[in-house]
Amino acid sequence: MQWASVLLLAGLCSLSWAQYDDDPHWWFHYLRSQQSTYYDPYEPYPYEPYEPYPYGVEEGPAYAYGSPPPPPEPRDCPQECDCPPNFPTAMYCDNRNLKYLPFVPSRMKYVYFQNNQISSIQEGVFDNATGLLWIALHGNQITSDRVGRKVFSKLRHLERLYLDHNNLTRMPGPLPRSLRELHLDHNQIARVPNNALEGLENLTALYLQHNEIQEVGSALRGLRSLILLDLSYNHLRRVPDGLPSALEQLYLEHNNVYSVPDSYFRGSPKLLYVRLSHNSLTNNGLASNTFNSSSILELDLSYNQLQKIPPVNTNLENLYLQGNRINEFSISSFCTVVDVINFSKLQVLRLDGNEIQRNAMPEDAPLCLRQASLIEI
Repeated sequence: MQWASVLLLAGLCSLSWAQYDDDPHWWFHYLRSQQSTYYDPYEPYPYEPYEPYPYGVEEGPAYAYGSPPPPPEPRDCPQECDCPPNFPTAMYCDNRNLKYLPFVPSRMKYVYFQNNQISSIQEGVFDNATGLLWIALHGNQITSDRVGRKVFSKLRHLERLYLDHNNLTRMPGPLPRSLRELHLDHNQIARVPNNALEGLENLTALYLQHNEIQEVGSALRGLRSLILLDLSYNHLRRVPDGLPSALEQLYLEHNNVYSVPDSYFRGSPKLLYVRLSHNSLTNNGLASNTFNSSSILELDLSYNQLQKIPPVNTNLENLYLQGNRINEFSISSFCTVVDVINFSKLQVLRLDGNEIQRNAMPEDAPLCLRQASLIEI
């Protein structure tokens, strides 16, 4: 039986080799056929094409398997600034004692130049990056005479412009219609021309506090999206003409305003907060319905020259009248009718620093001001 097995195996081998008798390279074909059927689970598939590693690295990456490769370092960033690879559309040039504006790559959308010594914005400096959304130039030494007249007009996607804490004496412009926030506070601007804000129908916030503005006039007309207006710490003697209809917050404290027209706030049905403290308001400069607006929730008239409490709407929640010359507590200023159904929603009332005596509160005051949590006299 053993001899039979040996003879059978020899016959098979002779039969297999016989098919290569006519081919002098039969051994090469035999090895190649064996290689094509060999498989090692720990090696790449046979004849798999080799792909070099991206970014010029031919050896295996140093990061963990399955994690994305690190982004390439940007090469168009000015040497004075930082352009983080993980935020490729932002350029940080702040707090570097720069005296000029560096080149802005076209890919940038957010540029930060604040807290430097920049004194000018030359014409065409942003022409290469017309897709900018934010420009931060606050905390510099920029003067109006050294700002290009059309330097911002080509930025049709610009949403926020920070020019506060500079040396501007005039309103910049023309400005793009896309603008949503304009920061011009802490400058030396003296007036706001009627056409200074023309076309800014998307503007939602305008910061002009801490300037030297004496009059605004009708410059606010057309700002149909404006929600916040800050004109505090200026030299205004009268309130601006024509408040925007979408306005919710109005800050006019620390001015020289002495009067407010009748029904002045009716054109702004969404108005919530009004601050007119530290002005020169008197009762003679206020009509009976000036503050009778159903939308206003907070009204600050502190530190003026009022002698009587002005009539307010029953929806008002916070009223600040401290530091005036008020000498009587008139409940009719809060409730025209006092009963179980009609009452004021006032929660905070400050009358301290006036000439009212503590025992001067009327007997029906608790019924009218039933929701008040603080009454300071």
